[in-house]
This record gives sequence, structure tokens and C-alpha cells, in this order.
Amino acid sequence: MRTSRCLFGAIAAGSFLAAAAAQAERGSDGHVSIIYWQAPSILNPYLSGGTKDLESSSLVIEPLGRHDANGNLVAWLAESVPTVANGGVSEDLTSITWKLREGLVWSDGSPLTSEDVVFTADYCMHPQGGCAQLSNFDSVQSVEAIDDLTIQITFDVPKPYPYSVFVGAQSPVLQRSQFQDCLGARAPECTEQNFNPIGTGPFRVVEFRPNDVITMEANPNYRDPDKPAFATLTFKGGGDAAAAGRAVLETGEFDYAWNLQLAPDVLQNMQNAGKGTVVSAFGTLVERLMVNLTDPNPELGDERATPKHPHPFLTDRNVRQALSMAVDRDLLVEIGYGQAGKATCNVVPAPEIYASTANDGCLVQDIEAANRLLDDAGWVRGADGVREKDGVRLSILYQTSTNAVRQDFQALIKQWWSEIGIESELRNISASVFFGSDPGSPDTFQKFFADIEMYANNFEGADPETYLGNWKCNENPRPETQWQGGNMPRFCSEEYDSMLADMAKTGDINERARLGKAMNDMLMQEFVIIPLVHRGRVSAHSNTLGGVDLNTWDSELWNVADWHRVK
Repeated sequence: MRTSRCLFGAIAAGSFLAAAAAQAERGSDGHVSIIYWQAPSILNPYLSGGTKDLESSSLVIEPLGRHDANGNLVAWLAESVPTVANGGVSEDLTSITWKLREGLVWSDGSPLTSEDVVFTADYCMHPQGGCAQLSNFDSVQSVEAIDDLTIQITFDVPKPYPYSVFVGAQSPVLQRSQFQDCLGARAPECTEQNFNPIGTGPFRVVEFRPNDVITMEANPNYRDPDKPAFATLTFKGGGDAAAAGRAVLETGEFDYAWNLQLAPDVLQNMQNAGKGTVVSAFGTLVERLMVNLTDPNPELGDERATPKHPHPFLTDRNVRQALSMAVDRDLLVEIGYGQAGKATCNVVPAPEIYASTANDGCLVQDIEAANRLLDDAGWVRGADGVREKDGVRLSILYQTSTNAVRQDFQALIKQWWSEIGIESELRNISASVFFGSDPGSPDTFQKFFADIEMYANNFEGADPETYLGNWKCNENPRPETQWQGGNMPRFCSEEYDSMLADMAKTGDINERARLGKAMNDMLMQEFVIIPLVHRGRVSAHSNTLGGVDLNTWDSELWNVADWHRVK
């Protein structure tokens, strides 16, 4: 099997050198402050799928490789990116060999070795571990230390794109000596390790107060002696997008604000204060509705929201389709995002080669057709206008995180659904809880103790294979995985899993695109995911903060070591 040259065309050769302005010695620029209005609840991305947790963790723990702001694959802890051409990827595509940079040490001064990488694989792949990033390790047969600096990852099938493991903020390296007693079911119990990971990144944790604030200081053992420019860092969580935007753009209290999910005119008025700059870029971020195919009824106890109990009415594809048909996506874009949003009918909206046009019918709202569909399916309006069949009412608990734009979306969608005879109870949950990782909380988006939930996420890099792996049958969150996993709808299709397996061993970029579109189309045409808006990432930074390079393909904080104070 030959590797498509195009498939590896986005790999930057050699080690990555950021194009940052010349900096003085480490710590010379004093303090930098970051605000994420969704507060981190853990600093271990293997136990959380929340962006707030992945990105705050990325300040401390790092992967072997990552994607730059243009989507190029670049070396990070590794000395170079392995390819077939340089001998790092085997000719038969069944293994990839990474070599660590020489001289790397953890923030505690101990050496980073290949054994740490091997341990991290064992940690995530442990059958009782409930690893949130397990899809990154699909098809991994073994991870071996060849010597202190060399790691060989062997796959059980040829992998034309072998860069999901230890690439990007979702798949960093953990220190073996710190986490060695945290394998399997013990993983979420290791509070000290999960809150204060020892890392190789530019900063190290001084104090972590979950769902509130993280205090950090420059890592004294960071590999570049002149970086980071800032001696200390505050990572504040909580509040809302408007308060975060004001804190950078109007008051200047903070240097960087993430995910400013605000109406366009509100954002422009803030920027007019002159203290900061709004930055935005499109990647693969999609605001969507997730449809629960299982029954979240609390009377089911530990078996609620598991495949043992199908949903009483959302298993009817006609109902799911009607929910989608009733939505006016263009209006949602207009009120919520303006130029930072596009109506979409796909959960994989980019890169262009993977963007399907087969589902574009969703771009036109059709209330009349949605009503006909439900009529024909036997759902009859009752005296109160709500449809029912065989004693089952179309009554939905619709949840999302607390955010002004999302609450506006909820109100509009509730109204549209009422026009087709479906009633909705709206629920919003603090983002820190909703996107949290506490397996004991009933309110996380993984638990999905509701009928419909709304949020956005995306995939790292330019290849969607790992992302599409979230909807495999065995990726559904459940008690046995401590409610970790990416398959929120609890969707299961042997045909889908088979296509994903085919993609894993397909090298031709056009055939990969065909398979990727086919899987996207299956999810869309089964209406288990109802996409709404292809969102650009929108953040803001102080006019005195230099070096910011907004990255939609990895952590936004990917190059924080290059941030500096503009004098």
C-alpha cells in the first residue's frame, strides 16, 4: 500500500520554531492573565473532553507533535515528525517511530524518557480507565520504548494517517512516576495528580482551585532558557462570555479572553473601547444538537441513558428529522455570530475535501413539511397542541451550558418546535459543571440525562478520522467507563464502524474523503446529530500582549511560550 503524497502534505519538516518577536530573558515581562469563562475542573485531558480542561492543561503538559495555526503538523517534544520518507513511518504503514528531543526534563528536573510515553498509552488504554481520549488510540496494538528517547507505536492495521496518538492537546505525555498509581478505575481518584500535573510545558501549577482559578509560574526547567517571557500566569475561570470580553476589551483587567460567544454588535462595541483586539478564524468547530437515543428517565437508576433502554420517541427517525427541519439556521447565525458563523448541515464542515454537500437541504427551514412528516408518522396533536402516539407525548428536556447566545438559541428553537407540536423544557447548566469531568455529577454533557443537548466541539488537525471515531458503538459514555466517551447520542451502526475501519487503512486522500463524507452523511441523515452553525473561534487579547497566533487546529494556547508584553 502506498501513502498518498497529499495526505502528508501538511507536515512541516524538522522541529518547529515559532516566528515570535525577540524576547528578553525568562520571566522578564512579569505577569499575564487569561480568562476562560468556562472554568477548568481538572488538568488531565484524559479524564475530560471539555475544551476548557484541554487548553488549560496544555500550558503544563505537552504532546510529541501538534498542529500550528495553519494546520501543519509540527514536532514538539519530538525532534522531528516521522514520515515514510524519513524512515519514521514503516513502508507497510503499521508502525510509527518517534524520537524525543535530547535533554528534555520535567518541571521537577527529572528526565523525560520514552517510558513516560509508554506509560501514558497504558494509562489511557487501560480497560477500566474510562479514558476520554481513547479514540486517539484506535488500532494501537503496542507502544514500546526502543531506547530512552525512541518510541515505536505499532498498529494492528496499516495506518496511512498515524498522527492521532500523542499529537495535539488531547493526547499529551504524562509523567510516569507521578501517575503510576492512578491506572484504571483509580484514575479519577488521583486528585493531586489530576489537579497538579508535572509537565514539560512553559508553566507549572502553583495552585489549582477547581471551577475557579489556576495560579502558575514559569517552568524553571523549560527547554528554551529565554522562555516564557512571563514569570507568572493567572488562569481565571467562570462568569460569562460578556464579562470575559469586557475584562480584556474594555477594562484591561485581563490579557486574553477565550470563546467570546457574543452577538456581533456587542463584541464590536467592546472593541471600540480601544484596549484590546478581537481575533477570529474558522476551523472545524460546529454548534450542534445532540439527540439522545437512550432513555434518560431517572426511574431507571444506574441504567438511565444507557443502550439498555431505548428512548421512548427519539428512536423514531421521523421525529428527529422534524426537529431538524423546523430550525432556521440562517437566523441563528444572524443573531448569534454574524460574520463569525455559517449555517451548516455537517458535523465535519472542513477541510474542504471532507465537506459534504449531500445534506444541504437543512439550510432551508420547512415548518410545513415537518408537520406533514409527523402527521404521516402517526403523531397526533392533543388538545394542548402537543403531539402524542400510543400514550407517549413529544415532550423534550433540552439542555445546554449557561451562555447568552445559547439561551437565545434555546428560546428560538423551543418556539419553532412548538410550531410542529413538540413541547420543550429548557435547562441551562453552568459550563464548568456541564463540561466537567466529575463522574458523580448528573449534569455533565457525557451523562446526557436529557433528551436533547446543545454544545460545540471540533477536531484537531486536518484529518477527521479520530473525530469520526467518537461515534463508534463502543464510544458511548456509560458507568463502566466512568461516563467518559465521545458518543453522546449512543449511536451504534455496524456499517458506520466498518467504514471507519476502512478509513483507518486507506491511504488515498480522495478515498479517505469519500469515506469521511459517507460517515458524516450517515450521522446527518439519521439525525442523531443536528448541526446548526459552523463557528469561527472568536477570542480577544490586550493590545499590550504580543505573540498571539490564534489556532483553530489545536489548543488556542499552543504558543503561549512565545507570548510577550508589547512595550
